[in-house]
Amino acid sequence: MALLNFGGVEEEVVTREEFPLEKARETLKNETIAILGYGVQGPGQALNLKDNGFNVIVGQRKNSKTWDKAVADGWVPGETLFELEEACERGTILQFLLSDAGQIALWPTVKKHLTKGKALYFSHGFGITYKERTGIIPPEDVDVILVAPKGSGTSLRRMFLEGRGLNSSYAIFQDATGKAYDRVVALGIGVGSGYLFKTDFRKEVFSDLTGERGTLMGAIQGIFAAQYEVLRANGHSPSEAFNETVEELTQSLMPLVAENGMDWMYANCSTTAQRGALDWWKPFRDATKPVFEKLYSEVAAGNEAQKSIDANSKPDYREGLEEELKELRESEMWRAGKTVRTLRPENN
Repeated sequence: MALLNFGGVEEEVVTREEFPLEKARETLKNETIAILGYGVQGPGQALNLKDNGFNVIVGQRKNSKTWDKAVADGWVPGETLFELEEACERGTILQFLLSDAGQIALWPTVKKHLTKGKALYFSHGFGITYKERTGIIPPEDVDVILVAPKGSGTSLRRMFLEGRGLNSSYAIFQDATGKAYDRVVALGIGVGSGYLFKTDFRKEVFSDLTGERGTLMGAIQGIFAAQYEVLRANGHSPSEAFNETVEELTQSLMPLVAENGMDWMYANCSTTAQRGALDWWKPFRDATKPVFEKLYSEVAAGNEAQKSIDANSKPDYREGLEEELKELRESEMWRAGKTVRTLRPENN
């Protein structure tokens, strides 16, 4: 492991230099990696592993849109694409990449095929952390491991094709074989991680649920909406309000922050912008920190997990979800965004 300094705190991480792809392939040369689920994370992880030279099969429900997507991506029925139960039987490492609700539903089938020495792999700590609620309690004679890419499966695949890596966390919940560490790190390298940092299942799910509801999606949408609405209420056009709220941030500033950090951005903007940003970031922190503290406490108490389980198990969940997404999609801000995106130079 490499010992790196993160803001004054030393942390051990695994890099591709110390655990190269060749070592990962050698570690897993006798394994069959079964990707269970082909929705959010499944395609990116499966395709990256295949392109990196690992023995990969996909398990998916037949006659579904995701089965058809897997076929379109090059997986061959009867050779590398199987019904979920057959994939569970064939795999020595079962990558459980269904939705949290899907994992609960399929768990009896998966558990039946978790014979001694196999590995159960997650990309989210939900099922294990909340096992009293999900019923996902693995046998004691299998490895239980986690690799959680810090981004969507689409981003994981896109960055892989660009020759880059998406950072991931890794965790070991159960080491039954003595090989769990080598297995999890090899898989992390195989799916296309830039580097791997250690966590545990509980910390992964707490940070992930907080992040999704916070700065990754929930909070950022709320802040976007608030600023956009204030600008519109004060007479600014939809185009101006969207550009000042979303377009400039996502297209111009965030790539620079990603490359150089926010301190660099503050040092390299106009003096007027610099002064305003320095004056206003702390009031925004102070206003939102209590919301984040409440959010984290709800996650830690298991309340957010239970809400997800309850909502996702309703028979009309998809219909309700579509109504909520429609509210976002048809809001003036995101309709303006759709128009703005068509005017980007690369689209003309």
